[in-house]
Amino acid sequence: MRVTLLGTGDTTGTPTVGCECDTCETARERDIERTRFSVHVENDRTDESLLVDFSPDFRYQFLRESVPLPDAAIITHIHFDHLDGLGNVFRVFDSLDVHAADETDPQTGQSVAETVASDYDYLDAVTVQPTTPLESTRICGFDVTLVPVDHPPLVCYGLAIEDPQTGAKLSLSGDTSYAIPQASREVLADPDLLLADAIVPAELCDAHPIGGRHTDDDGVARTFGTKHMTREGALALADDLDAEQTRLVHIAHFYPADDAFAEPLALDGETYEL
Repeated sequence: MRVTLLGTGDTTGTPTVGCECDTCETARERDIERTRFSVHVENDRTDESLLVDFSPDFRYQFLRESVPLPDAAIITHIHFDHLDGLGNVFRVFDSLDVHAADETDPQTGQSVAETVASDYDYLDAVTVQPTTPLESTRICGFDVTLVPVDHPPLVCYGLAIEDPQTGAKLSLSGDTSYAIPQASREVLADPDLLLADAIVPAELCDAHPIGGRHTDDDGVARTFGTKHMTREGALALADDLDAEQTRLVHIAHFYPADDAFAEPLALDGETYEL
């Protein structure tokens, strides 16, 4: 299993357009970036690849990394930074199965799969495959399981991707607070590599209108507001899941420049052989 981090940033990416903060300026000076979130997973055994989420930066990411176009894809939720790159399928793919959860979202009255199908009905190449969370599905030779996470007000999913022959396992937290249900944690547990949402360090929770939540015994917030884990929350999740290796993703440019590019925060273009 070869994992390429196509996009490791949050909704605006780093550097952010029009921003002159120290973090964005440092990124420009060092010629590094975090585009909007997307992960490419190759299966050498089957010569197939799987894409997790369609970043708005899809075209640039694939040209930059020279990875093969995916044979199938998964969409974790319907926020634009994880979905709007799907339009790049037009005139590029002859056909593409796109997997998404089949559970109805009370907020929208549709499942993620239904929203994708209705919003992108003009893409003849796309076949949406409604997928039941917490049930393993064979995709590109991998056993893939969507798991519910906590990203209010919309439903959102993390996932585990396992190679049934080698036992290699990649887990992605999805966009989530620290309050991931226990059933989902059990599926995500014991990965060779965990990609965990860590939008800001806990010290910045004071800047959020509602502060931080899910504090540890020392009062350190594991959730920033309601939707995303802090760096400290993501690392606590990694410990909870007994992850062999962890990379922090969905990173905002609000990290202080001294911390923004330090381990284990990921950058675009990183690759891992599991």
